[in-house]
Amino acid sequence: MKYGYIGLVLLGLLAASCKVTEQYRRPAGSSVVYREQAADDTSTIASVNWRDFFKDPALQKLIEKGLQENLDLKMAVQRIIAAQANYKQSRQAFLPDVNGSVSVKESRLSYPQGYGIINSATQYDIGITANWEADIWGKLRSSKRAAFANLLGTEAAKRAIQSKLVSDVAAAYYSLLALDAQLKVLELTLANRKEDVAAMYDLKASAIVNGAAIVQSEANQYTVEVAIPDTKRQIRETENFLCMLLGQPSGTIERSRLSTQQLPGSLAVGVPAQLLMFRPDVQEAELNFRSAFELNNVARTAFYPSLNIGAAGGFSSFDFSQWFSSTGLFANVVGGLTQPIFNRGLNKARLKTAQAKQQEAFYNFSKVLLMAGREVSDALYALQSASEKESSRSRQLQALEKAVDFTKDLLRYSETTNYTDVLTSEQHLLNAQVGQIGDQLQQWQAVIALYKAVGGGAM
Repeated sequence: MKYGYIGLVLLGLLAASCKVTEQYRRPAGSSVVYREQAADDTSTIASVNWRDFFKDPALQKLIEKGLQENLDLKMAVQRIIAAQANYKQSRQAFLPDVNGSVSVKESRLSYPQGYGIINSATQYDIGITANWEADIWGKLRSSKRAAFANLLGTEAAKRAIQSKLVSDVAAAYYSLLALDAQLKVLELTLANRKEDVAAMYDLKASAIVNGAAIVQSEANQYTVEVAIPDTKRQIRETENFLCMLLGQPSGTIERSRLSTQQLPGSLAVGVPAQLLMFRPDVQEAELNFRSAFELNNVARTAFYPSLNIGAAGGFSSFDFSQWFSSTGLFANVVGGLTQPIFNRGLNKARLKTAQAKQQEAFYNFSKVLLMAGREVSDALYALQSASEKESSRSRQLQALEKAVDFTKDLLRYSETTNYTDVLTSEQHLLNAQVGQIGDQLQQWQAVIALYKAVGGGAM
């Protein structure tokens, strides 16, 4: 009969435990909005592997090396290993805690025992103890789910690092190509400026221009000369930055040319809800919230009694020869409920802390969603604005090239112009040429940012 009462008590505790912990649900309002997206377009570049998206062979080699050697990725792998160990331990928490012990105790006794007064005695003990906590309120189950969410979060964090690494390597690579193109324009312009200086000397000898034109042409040459070292410094710094991303010492980066690059044909971003599927940082933020949610469950269970069952058995004897005899055998089983009554507010503090961390994780999840929508919107508009400049920039270059030719001809054959007009037109042409390279770089930067913003780039 008494076992029936015990069963009823345990059944009641089990029924009550369903109300202690809560089942996880994705937070309400976990949606992303960006205004440029058509509601029914589910195709997305996030599902495209980076090898198919970035087709430059030199860039592919750099990305592959970065994914193998980048130190941030290696640290992320170690965090995953630690999370795996923690999750494995949380799964084994349902098993009893078993310990074995062997001891020899030497004692001096000053009272009658056995056949008389014994001055000293040696006690030999060997035994096994086991302790098991019944998961009545779901504490162990919530701890296991929290550890699993943390494990998945570290894996998502690794994918987020991979996605960022692919984007960073690609962005630095195209910046390097743009700087190469700018250096080439400056070097060609410098050669032209040197020819202009020689031409000014010839024109002065023919009394067509005066000494001021020669000085201005030389100043125009030096303007280009001083820009070349700065560009070379930027190239070196970009190469060094790429080497750091690749986890290698600073050195030269093998690369192609900006003029050979082709933008991807399709740049579909998908529906906003797909960011929850593809963006690893969004997944990481939600998993962190889920871990905090389960730890909040764990904190609530601390207010309820815990059921522990313990057992011990072994041999104990004052005579080593009788250690494993029937007279030395001992065994016991104990079970009990422990209810917190007063622990100086520790459980309340833990619950408040867990609730605050859960709310913080929710706010962070919401923030990451907002950032994801903003990044997609920014990248889409940056790509649009860069594309809009392309045709206008081409017409500007054609007009400025003609302006340089016309002003040089006028300088030779007409007295209505001077070298200042030539200087102005040449400087505008140089600015436009550099601007065109900047436009191409802006397009690639927008494409890369868009690829990353929708969650592409991870393996």
